[in-house]
Amino acid sequence: MSIQQLILICFISYTVVIFFISWLTSRKATNQTYYIGNRQSPWYVVAYGMIGASLSGVTFMSVPGMVKDESFSYMMLVFGFLLGYFVIATVLLPIYYKLKLTSIYQYLNKRFGFYTHKTGASFFLLSRSIGSAFRMYLVINVLQLFLFDSWGINFAITTLIFITLILLYTFRGGVKTIIWTDTLQTTFMIAALIITIFMVKDALNFDMKGLFSSVKNSEYSRMIFTNWQDNRCWWKHLIGGMFIAISMTGLDQEMMQKNISCPNLKDAQKNIFTFSIILVFVNLLFLVLGAVLYIYADSIGFDLSNLRTSDDLFPTMSFIHLGPVAATVFLMGLIAAAYSSADGTITALSTSFNFDILNMENKNVDKKKKKRIRHFSHFGFAIVLATIILLFHAINDQSVIKQLYTIASYTYGPILGLFAFGIFTKRMANDKLTPFIAIFSPSFCFLLSKYSKVLIGYQFGFELLFMNGLITFLLLYAFSKKLEKIDLVED
Repeated sequence: MSIQQLILICFISYTVVIFFISWLTSRKATNQTYYIGNRQSPWYVVAYGMIGASLSGVTFMSVPGMVKDESFSYMMLVFGFLLGYFVIATVLLPIYYKLKLTSIYQYLNKRFGFYTHKTGASFFLLSRSIGSAFRMYLVINVLQLFLFDSWGINFAITTLIFITLILLYTFRGGVKTIIWTDTLQTTFMIAALIITIFMVKDALNFDMKGLFSSVKNSEYSRMIFTNWQDNRCWWKHLIGGMFIAISMTGLDQEMMQKNISCPNLKDAQKNIFTFSIILVFVNLLFLVLGAVLYIYADSIGFDLSNLRTSDDLFPTMSFIHLGPVAATVFLMGLIAAAYSSADGTITALSTSFNFDILNMENKNVDKKKKKRIRHFSHFGFAIVLATIILLFHAINDQSVIKQLYTIASYTYGPILGLFAFGIFTKRMANDKLTPFIAIFSPSFCFLLSKYSKVLIGYQFGFELLFMNGLITFLLLYAFSKKLEKIDLVED
C-alpha cells in the first residue's frame, strides 16, 4: 500500500467517525444546543476534550521540533499555564456563571458600554481568525505535500474540502457536537504521541528506563535558563505562561464556550483544574518525544540540515525512517489536529459575532430567523478561515506567516487589559476612547519587541503579552473616573 493510499484511508475513516458523532449529538438541536450545549455538558468530558483543543496542530508538530533550540524550557511556560488556569477557575468563571453569559464579551457591555464591548469582541474575532487559520494551514500543508500534490489537486481545493467537512459536522450541533468530537481528537493525538515514543524506544533498542535516562542525560533536557536577556529565561516563561493561559483560554470565547456549557460553576471549575493538571504531563511527553526523535536522528546519522524547519522533524521521522505503522499513527494524530484547529473556532466566531456584534440576544426576532442568522454567520466564518488560509499559502514565507501569528497573539493583550480593569477596579473607563487605546497598546508592544534588543539589550519573550495588557490597563485608568457602585445587571 502506498503512502498516499494510507493517508486517504486514514482521512476517510476518521471523517466518517466524526460525522457519526455529529449525527448523534445534533438530533433535536436548538440555538441553545449550538451556543452552550443546553448547559448539560459533563465536566469530565469537557476537561478531556479541551486537551486536544489546547494542543492543536502547532503543538503536535512544533513542540517536538523546538527541543533542539529551546531544550525543555517550554515546561516553565506550561507551569505558568497552571497559575493562569487557577485564576480562570477562581476569578473569571464565577463572573461568567453569575451573569449567565453566552458570549464572555457581553461582560464588557455590562461593565463599560457599547464601544468597549464591540472592541473586545472585534479583537477576539481578529485574533482567533488569524490564529486558527495559521494552525490549520500548517496541518493542511503537510497533507498537501504528502498526498494531494501527488494527485495534482490544487491547495485551494484541499482547503475547501477541509473547511466544508468541518462546516457540515458542526453546522447543527455546534458546541454540543464539538464537546464530544474533541474527545476523539484528544484520544488520537495522545495515542499518536505515546505510540511514537514506544516505537522510537524500540528502534533505539532501549527499555523505558533507558529511554528516559538518555533523555535526562542529553543536551535537550535543560529546563531552567537564568540569563534575563535570553527569551528562554525561566521567569519570562512562567509569567508569560500565566498570562497566555488567562488571555488565550480564560478570555477566549472558543475555550470558554465549552466551559460555560457545564451545568454549574462547580462542574466548570472541576473541569479547569483537571484539564490543567493533565495538560502538564501531556506537554512533558511532547518534549520527551522531541528529545528521543533527535536522539534517534543522531543514531541513524540523519543530517538535520535536510529539514526545512524544525516543524518537519516529527513527520520526516514518521514517514521516512520509522515505517508505515509510525506513518499511520502520525497521520491519525495530524488529522485529529487539523479538525481540532477549526471546528470550535467556527462555532465560537459565529457565537461572538451573533451576540456581540449583531446583539442577537436583545433583538425581538423569532427563533426561526435567529436560526437562519446563525447558519449564515457559521457559513460566513468558514469562508473567512478558508480565505486567510489561502492568503498564508500565497505569501509562502514561513517567517512572514509566523510574524503574522505573533501579531495575532498580541491582540489578546487589550482583551486582558479590559477584563483586568473591569474586575480589579471600581472605575468607569472612557467608553468612546477604548477602541483607540486597544489599537495603540499592541502597536506599541510590536515596536517595543522589534527594537528593544538594539535599544536596551533586552529581548522580550512571552512576557510581552503581560506588558501589552498592562499598557492597556494603565491607559484605561488614566482616562477613567471613579464609580461609587458597580451594577452588573443580568439580562
